[in-house]
Amino acid sequence: MMESPKGLWILSILAAVLMFALPAHAEESGEEAAAELASMLESYETFQASFIQIVVNENGNRVQESRGSLKAKRPGLFYWETSQPHSQFVVSDGNKVEVYDPDLEQVTVHSLDEKVSTTPALLLSGEVDNLDETYEVSMRSVGENTREFTLEPRREDSLFVSLRLTFFKGELQEMRMQDSLSQLSVLSFDDIRLNEDVSDSAFVLEYPDDVDVIRDGA
Repeated sequence: MMESPKGLWILSILAAVLMFALPAHAEESGEEAAAELASMLESYETFQASFIQIVVNENGNRVQESRGSLKAKRPGLFYWETSQPHSQFVVSDGNKVEVYDPDLEQVTVHSLDEKVSTTPALLLSGEVDNLDETYEVSMRSVGENTREFTLEPRREDSLFVSLRLTFFKGELQEMRMQDSLSQLSVLSFDDIRLNEDVSDSAFVLEYPDDVDVIRDGA
């Protein structure tokens, strides 16, 4: 598997979570499921939340836990801030992704190519009208109010093997991503705010002038 560029692993692991232990009542797959998921995501003009992220290795051992907040705005704007255990910022303007590590005094800038643009994080701010072309999508209903969508990338060089999005009453609660090494990344959202006004200026990455800036190909 091709490794993701330094820093983009955070985008790749916008991941998450615990499956509900209730019986499924309905299942969909293919274009129908993709269309339903796209409709739900497109209704999110903005998305803001705090999160807890947990990474579990192939042996089921927790290898990382972090906390922070994120905000997304269509089209293409994304801002991710990790506050614990280390400070880190990941920002996209729809054309590039910037990763700022204050401890390293370093900013890494990546172009938003086709591969990176299909990372889980950007489903909240990017185009979703062609999901069926990019992923094999299936859906199941769990109880009356919960929908679970599973996405499997059609590209062999994707940054993840499978992604599960869990919605409760139309609100994205959790994401769960697994990579080819059987590492599971889990992201649980809290303090969710949908479709509140967010200025474009909130998606500008600020950092000192004296930090090192590293760009793709440099």
